[in-house]
Amino acid sequence: MKKLLLLKNPEQIVSVNSQGQGYLRGKGMNNLSVLEGYSVVVENGKIKDFPLTGKYNESKFDEVIDLKGKIILPGLIECHTHTVFAGSRANEFRLKISGIGYEEIAKKGGGINATVEAVRKSSFEELVKIVKPRINYFISQGITTLEIKSGYGLSYYDEIKLLQVINHLNSVYQIDIIPTFLGAHVYPPEYKNEHGKYLELLTDNLIPYVAENKLATFCDAFCEATAFSAEETRKVLQTAKEKGLKLKLHTDQFNSIGGLDVALDLKVNSVEHLEVIQDEDIQRVANSDAVAVLLPGVSFFLNYGYAPARKLIDSNAIVAISTDYNPGSSHIANLNLVMSIAALKAGMTIEETISAVTINAAKALDIQESRGSIEVSKAADFAVFDAKEYSEIVYNVGKNLNVMTIKNGNVIYERQN
Repeated sequence: MKKLLLLKNPEQIVSVNSQGQGYLRGKGMNNLSVLEGYSVVVENGKIKDFPLTGKYNESKFDEVIDLKGKIILPGLIECHTHTVFAGSRANEFRLKISGIGYEEIAKKGGGINATVEAVRKSSFEELVKIVKPRINYFISQGITTLEIKSGYGLSYYDEIKLLQVINHLNSVYQIDIIPTFLGAHVYPPEYKNEHGKYLELLTDNLIPYVAENKLATFCDAFCEATAFSAEETRKVLQTAKEKGLKLKLHTDQFNSIGGLDVALDLKVNSVEHLEVIQDEDIQRVANSDAVAVLLPGVSFFLNYGYAPARKLIDSNAIVAISTDYNPGSSHIANLNLVMSIAALKAGMTIEETISAVTINAAKALDIQESRGSIEVSKAADFAVFDAKEYSEIVYNVGKNLNVMTIKNGNVIYERQN
């Protein structure tokens, strides 16, 4: 049975229309294609039309929502998070602000391995219970698609457990939750001196099992001096590609050790972090179709240099941003705050930050054909903000102006006054 929804009277429809391209590249990220004086018609969960406001018969609709004084954006997309974790690393935060670096903390047994210990002690049911409030918080911000990585199990059993948690959460929430396998996060303590054996576990056992059982859409790895070398990363990602998984890569966060070469050779969907990318590599990223996923919340939280967003955009790269929500390097689940940090600290325009959390974030997850912009025939995923024009979203630093989240034409969150 046909269901018709009318979203009438919005002050603006920020469509982020890519004209069928599926992303906005370089300075094109400033073209948000804003409509004023129009409404939105949704049929069976998909966008059908943009009639002039008032030029319709409301009695023909099954549901009418008056958005006077509000603006509509595409449903926001969180394309890089580590949302499923247990335990707290607040003690490390104390060390960080006293001047001890992230890598030094990791070498002393803290960092990722501290979270691994907590996750291994947690059951499937405990992890689900821990994570649900986090997902609800994302939804309240207007987020309709959420990527979540594994990587805090680092054993056969615990990595599968994490992916099962992520897939279960996807089945119980109306938003899309996209699982990424990050078994190549760091080497777990029991393989500290036997990297070859852990690589075998990943390539011969875990990746084939994950792919065969469709537990993940993407495979990611952390190419870093304290994690996986470029050669080790290539082996992991090449195996994943052969098994049919799509690829992402954490690279050039603290050290540039060849990860970017691997990523571009293997044509990954996205290269993520890039805080220390070399100037000569910026144009290489810009010339590719890989999305540069920047994580300014990490630079803010760890108090170190920001990825060169301005240089990447001016070089014509496809740039997205995300929170990198995790317990150690970016304990920030507020996407609005990260958008503001990107504008204030990384030199991005307001328009670029909006493109970066909508159509380009969709491209980073390879869902740009159906999500990320407000275009006819795309899924009716919307974030509705209590604002009269879109600059207020970034101007209100850390304040959530989203009042309604709509997924596939259904209201899944509405702020109660």
